[in-house]
Amino acid sequence: MTHLLGRPAPLRGFATPADVDTVDGDPGLNSTIARLVPGTELRDGIDRILRAHTGGLIVLGYDEELERICDGGFELDVEFSATRLRELSKMDGAVVLSTDGTRIRRANVHLVPDHSLPTTESGTRHKAAERTAAQTGHPVVSVSRSTGIVTVYLNGFRHPIQTSETILSRANQAMATLERYRSRLDETTRQLSLVELNDCTTLRDVLAVVHCLELVRRVAREITSDVDELGVDGRQLALQLAELVGNTETLRRLLVRDYVRTDPVADTVVDRALSGLDALLEVDLLELTNLAAPLGFPPSVEALDIAVGPRGYRVLAEIPRVPLRRAEPVIAAFGSLAGLVSASASEIERVEGIDADLAHQIREGLSRLAESGTVRTTEFGAL
Repeated sequence: MTHLLGRPAPLRGFATPADVDTVDGDPGLNSTIARLVPGTELRDGIDRILRAHTGGLIVLGYDEELERICDGGFELDVEFSATRLRELSKMDGAVVLSTDGTRIRRANVHLVPDHSLPTTESGTRHKAAERTAAQTGHPVVSVSRSTGIVTVYLNGFRHPIQTSETILSRANQAMATLERYRSRLDETTRQLSLVELNDCTTLRDVLAVVHCLELVRRVAREITSDVDELGVDGRQLALQLAELVGNTETLRRLLVRDYVRTDPVADTVVDRALSGLDALLEVDLLELTNLAAPLGFPPSVEALDIAVGPRGYRVLAEIPRVPLRRAEPVIAAFGSLAGLVSASASEIERVEGIDADLAHQIREGLSRLAESGTVRTTEFGAL
């Protein structure tokens, strides 16, 4: 196998479709979790239940189907508040909220869902929660009295609501990994810039940067999920994440536009290549050859030493006042970065839509980059 930077640390978020603990496959569950993050009144109510050690069962929705499986209890139809939720949860039955979560409709309700519905739970409260969610389509939150574990059920998914301390600990470990990957990305990008400006780029140099970009993106995606689940407790983590990730999405798109093996390089071509990279599994990232196919190159070890040349999009984006719409006619005129680097200001000025000032700016910008031998990875011009 052809490795780069060693074997990456295992990443979360690559579970199989059968993994019912994941939330990636259900937008409805994601939106439900957003209602339960720290800083929301519903989460405040759940935290109060946890501190009281009473346990609870909360249905986040009310309609005729739910009414049909409710037995006993009493109707309230009062405005929701965290303190009311805590007090009503002291009783054994479930608390039923309105679909928009603004009112408490019923309390001390015994839920009687279809007992033939499958469930993986063993406790009475959790069985009722899972079956009720499956039968009605409404999210159901179960708070265990004995363990203090909070679980939300919806559409066949189950997701444990973890404490901020647990999520922060996990996210901080992932952040340390992200810092290492970001450092590697900066270094490999500097190396790519050097070989590009010296016109001696190989596919291996390009895929080294693509590899680091994929690692950065996937760890960042995991941390983003944690930030979302932390609510107000994740503000500082969100700032750190934004600083580390920077404009890597733009870098990724520019890199693909520079090297994808298809002409002309339309947005659909770039999107297709990016989708191919997105489809790669974590284990696929262990070999550089797997990154070649989405760009249109043979997925073989021998192909890694193929000489390739950038079109110049990434370098031109570094120069002020050269967005994509101005870069495209310049790149079309000179064919590659090598051709553009060797061009004079007067030759650049002959390109349609490029005036003398912009031609000199491009020429001077390329000269500065050639002298420094680097292209920054934190900021790029507008696409």
